[in-house]
Amino acid sequence: MDAIGRVDPKQDADEALVALYTAHYRSMVRIAALLLHDTASAEDVVQDAYVAMHGSWRGLRDPDKALAYLRQAVVNRARSRLRHLKVVERKTPPPLPESGQIHGAYAPSAESGALQALDREHVMGALRSLPHRQREVLVLRYYADLSEAQIAEAMGISQGAVKSHASRGIASLRQTMEISS
Repeated sequence: MDAIGRVDPKQDADEALVALYTAHYRSMVRIAALLLHDTASAEDVVQDAYVAMHGSWRGLRDPDKALAYLRQAVVNRARSRLRHLKVVERKTPPPLPESGQIHGAYAPSAESGALQALDREHVMGALRSLPHRQREVLVLRYYADLSEAQIAEAMGISQGAVKSHASRGIASLRQTMEISS
């Protein structure tokens, strides 16, 4: 506050974003990581969303909806990142195999740990095979535990579209899991 008692709008944005960051950073990174399959990229996407929100704080019509705006920004930036990666992937030639390269993944020595890792990878592979919108809806619904209304707002689609994508996504996952079992 200044001598007259006015609140500095820049300070309000800083304080509000610090509170949002403290309360929601980890959940935003988890959402982005599930969409991007890469924690480092997810952290970058979330940081970019916070920076963009800070820059446009004064333009927010309803600061009470800042979390929804942030969530939508994270989902949209994750989509953009995926589109960029697809273009890069199409333009990049496949790497030449190195001599002595070992193929395979590290598995924990405990049998139960190995089985859990296989099950998780099986589910994640099935989730990755879904169209982007279906995958986004399922991640936001079952991992981020958002309501249909929150998902619709975050993705910029109607609640009916959320229900449709969720229904089709679950059906596809069920079919994929049954076929490969």
